[in-house]
Amino acid sequence: MQHVELPPDGSPFDLPGARLRYFQHFFNTEEAAHFYQTLYETIPWQQDPITVFGKTYNQPRLTALHANNTHPYTYSGITMHPQKMTPELTQIYERISAVSSVTFTSVLLNLYRDGKDSNGWHADNEKELGKCPVIASVSFGAPRFFHLKHRTQKESRLKILLHSGSLLLMEGETQEKWLHQIPKTAKPLSLRINLTFRKII
Repeated sequence: MQHVELPPDGSPFDLPGARLRYFQHFFNTEEAAHFYQTLYETIPWQQDPITVFGKTYNQPRLTALHANNTHPYTYSGITMHPQKMTPELTQIYERISAVSSVTFTSVLLNLYRDGKDSNGWHADNEKELGKCPVIASVSFGAPRFFHLKHRTQKESRLKILLHSGSLLLMEGETQEKWLHQIPKTAKPLSLRINLTFRKII
């Protein structure tokens, strides 16, 4: 899998049928550490069962959903009902608004406890998100590799190391044309918190 040379912060990636923008230092070291600790301690993390090919098991990560409305979010057979936005989540959202024209309504949070926690190949293309949704992904804590692959062009694959304090914007037809994942790794890793802001309609 190709590990691409990242363009300057905020510059679009040149990918077929996708638009990605990566800001490696969107939050500075002190801000990232503050948000990491606060979210880890205050978010009501949960572990939901998921059924794949008829077999049910616990998701290999903890999750939470927060929103400025009461709209539920359903993915992989799991329906989540949101908690209210916290002051920290609101602060993060307001920072993201400076570089995205989207009015996000909700944020799905993932807590990866170690390298065994993961998120398999998928696209954020649920009907609640509408056509060509914009996803803003913020990372705090241990860096993790983010893999992407084109749905039909098998040679179009890449991976990006998402650093603590970074922002990855997935725009355009990314969710229609591409799949992404956070794979498992045998490498010893500490906790990582990922926030994916989205607009649920």
